This record gives sequence, structure tokens and C-alpha cells, in this order.
Amino acid sequence: RRSLDAQCFLLHYQAQVTGDGRVTGAEVLLRWQHPERGMVSPADFIPLAEETGLILPLGNWVLETACSQLARWTQRPDMAHLTLAVNVSAHQFRQSDFVEQVLATIRSTGVDPARLKLELTESMLVHDVQEIIEKMFALRSHGVRFALDDFGTGYSSLSYLKRLPLNQLKIDQSFVRDVLIDPNDAAIARTIVALAQSLGLGVIAEGVETAAQRDFLAGSGCHAYQGYFFARPLPLEGFEQFLRQA
Repeated sequence: RRSLDAQCFLLHYQAQVTGDGRVTGAEVLLRWQHPERGMVSPADFIPLAEETGLILPLGNWVLETACSQLARWTQRPDMAHLTLAVNVSAHQFRQSDFVEQVLATIRSTGVDPARLKLELTESMLVHDVQEIIEKMFALRSHGVRFALDDFGTGYSSLSYLKRLPLNQLKIDQSFVRDVLIDPNDAAIARTIVALAQSLGLGVIAEGVETAAQRDFLAGSGCHAYQGYFFARPLPLEGFEQFLRQA
């Protein structure tokens, strides 16, 4: 709570790239620069933020900061094409004024909503699915795009996919990690790509760490990637430098 007031949080940016290495955008990842403990992993503080309700002001800060940065990039010809993916928690999505909050942030920052991609996880779809769908359609009507993160790891029914106004599925890194040695993971990755293509959705693989993984995914029809093979999550200056060199 004190760190939120003292602005001890910052965003890192992990590049999302195409098969030929072109950077199309990034996913923003939250980091906590603790005055005593140093850089604290999101795995250590996000569950606590969810539990205490602090995920709401934290999530609002992330969205506003990301949109402000995206709007600044729009003014630069070499970066105007970039998209930014922002993770949204279930707590945020369930807020009655969530749609209004997002639209207000878009208006105040002047960002192009078509460049903003909100990521939700499968686990969010366990409860209040109809409410989530309605909010997604409301935002989609203004141009906001959606990706389904951690696909294949949750409990959602495939029937949800045809009801959700999605733009992209993300192949979870737990499948990508062993895609070359585990036939089941390989089959799941190929199935997700085929499913996305049949539904007219984009697909991106996260956690790509080797050229061999990238080549397998490309051979399966997945041509968008995120992972250490291309770039680690970087602070803003590092990401912009990476862009200039890409």
C-alpha cells in the first residue's frame, strides 16, 4: 500500500514479434521496485494485491501508464504501429464501472483503442461469463482488442470461444516449454493453432526460448512469438533501444 502511494511500481515491456523478427508490439509486465528488497517478482505480490483489493488501484495505474506510453509512441513514425497488451484481473473486470474506467482512460490519454489489447485468463470465465461477454462487446465496439491468455490451462468450455469477441489466443508457455520433447504438448500447441485459425483468430506463443521451439511453432502455423529467444522483459528505455536495433 505504501509502495503504491510512493510510486514504487514500474512497467517492463516484452516484445511480441513475427517470424521474420519484426516487432509488432509488447506485453506490459508489472514490477515492484521495493526500497529494501529490490525488484520483487509479480508472482510474490500479485496474489496479495488480489487478496487485499489493492489490485484495483494497481490495475488502474498499469492501464493508465500503458495507454499514456502507447499514445506517446503513436506520435513517433517508427513506433506508431505498436500495440500494447495489458493483463486485466478478474477483480477489475467484475467492477460495475470497468467499461467506463477503460473508456475514460482511453479518452484522457488520447490513445488509439485499436492499439490496446486487453488480456484475460481462462480462469476468469468460470464465473459471470455473460457479464464478461457483455463488457467485452461494449469495449470491442470502441475498437479495443482482446487476447485470451494461458489458453488450455484453465477450466473454460470451448463453447465460450465462439461467444467471446476475441482477437487472439495465446499458447501458454507451459506447452511451449516442452513442445519438442513431449508429444502431448506438441499436439496441444498444434491444436490451439488450428482452433484459432478455424475461428478466424490470431495466435501467439509465449515463452519461446529457442530457435527450435520457434521453428516447430512456425511449422505448425504459428507466426507470432513472445519469449527470451527474442527479448526479455525490458524497462522502457531498454525496450525502445531494442526496437531501434531490431
